[in-house]
Amino acid sequence: MTETWDPSTAGVLRLPSGRLVRGRGLRRPLPQGPQPTYALYLLGRQPPPVTWEFRWLRWPDFWLPADPGTTADALCDAWARAENERVEIACGGGLGRTGTALACLAVLDGVPNDRAVAYVREHYARRAVETPWQRRFVARFG
Repeated sequence: MTETWDPSTAGVLRLPSGRLVRGRGLRRPLPQGPQPTYALYLLGRQPPPVTWEFRWLRWPDFWLPADPGTTADALCDAWARAENERVEIACGGGLGRTGTALACLAVLDGVPNDRAVAYVREHYARRAVETPWQRRFVARFG
C-alpha cells in the first residue's frame, strides 16, 4: 500500500519521477495532516523523540554533514523510501540543510547536478541551499 504525501501539502517537493518528499523546519510546529512514516533529520545535535521512524545525521547549521559517506547512504535510502512512504527531510529552519538534501534527492532522481539547486529553489523554496559550500556539495554529489 502506498502512503505518500498529498502533493498539495505545504513543503512537499515533487521530484521528476513523481516521488513526493516533504521538507520542513523543525523550529516550526508540526504541520496538520498525516505524519511522516520516515524522516531524515539534519541537525548539529540529536533531535527530540518522535513517534515515527527516523534517522539523524550530524549536520551543523550552515555547514556540511559530518560524515558525507553516511549522508549519501541515508539520502539514497530516503529517496528509495519516498516511492511508497511519507518521507520528511528536516533541519532547524528547513532551507539550508534541508534544501541541500532535497537537491541531492533531485540528483538521485535524474536532475543534473548543475540544475538540482535551481530545481529545488523553483519547486520547494526559493531560498533553499543557503551557502556556497552547500551548493558545491550538491554539485559534487553522486
